[in-house]
Amino acid sequence: MQKEIGVIGAGSWGIALAYLLSNNGHNVTVWSRSQASVDKLSAYRGNEDKLPGVKLSDSVKFTCSMEEAVSGKEILVLVVPSTSVRETVRLMAPYMNKEGQDQIIVNCTKGIEESTLMVMSDVILDEIPGATVCVLSGPSHAEEVGKNLPTTIVVGAFSKDTAKVVQNTFMSDVFRVYISPDMLGIEIGAALKNVVALAAGMADGYGLGDNAKAALITRGIAEISRLGMAMGGKFETFAGLSGIGDLVVTCASMHSRNRRAGILIGQGKTYQEAMDEVKMVVEGVYSAKAALKLARQYEVDMPIVQGVNEILFEGKSVGEGIKDLMVREKRNENSQVDW
Repeated sequence: MQKEIGVIGAGSWGIALAYLLSNNGHNVTVWSRSQASVDKLSAYRGNEDKLPGVKLSDSVKFTCSMEEAVSGKEILVLVVPSTSVRETVRLMAPYMNKEGQDQIIVNCTKGIEESTLMVMSDVILDEIPGATVCVLSGPSHAEEVGKNLPTTIVVGAFSKDTAKVVQNTFMSDVFRVYISPDMLGIEIGAALKNVVALAAGMADGYGLGDNAKAALITRGIAEISRLGMAMGGKFETFAGLSGIGDLVVTCASMHSRNRRAGILIGQGKTYQEAMDEVKMVVEGVYSAKAALKLARQYEVDMPIVQGVNEILFEGKSVGEGIKDLMVREKRNENSQVDW
């Protein structure tokens, strides 16, 4: 069934999802912050800088009016950097749920707000209490979605009915959608995999080889799972698309801005120099501090996350960070087994 959809954010992922949803037969309006940006998007029919080659159909509208993007829409797809979510949702709030309309906000932003340690869905609910919020996540590079390459993701929601509406809206013969009730686990996996991807990129940039990278990915998902389960997430979520699935693709692909930034840091650049060269928001840098704070709050051991923080913000070299991980206290791999 054709739906009225507002895509809030016109970066690479926002444009890729607008492309998918338009191809699925929905009426799509894409919001960007400035008229100059809207003019450029309209002229190219997409984001030439961040997702070159992907052109949206003439039916897709571009606007810098939040009222136009939100009012009357059945589904709002939120695709802005994590540091902009609260500000953007405040702009959306006056136009939400008018005349009794129940609008679904699909959060596609991966991150944790450092000041509050909230996942993005909680930030949305903090600004729009009672909103119908769900989360979409999984191994899904915008560059591949824009080429109609097969992609599989998961939608997490508090309500199964909400999850099914979103599943049916996004599903296509190249975009498979699963559903899950574990919103918290999905968001923790989505945010923390970016921190581990930075570590994996650092290993690549430093020239450590496949053995070290495989260890970082494996032990990284162990850290993510420990924290996520301590917070109330489910083990199956971290073994699924938004856990190990998203972690593998983010650590392995040059499409990953977090991995690319990590490579540059491994080659000796600061995190700011790396972000400037990547020219895109590197969410792992913003999630790293929040992840470490959560680890301490829940008393969960996360040595990779701690090491990434020390390299990013405390001047530790990548070589020192790797050595510290290697010479840690000896222990069993499975901490649940008393042996």
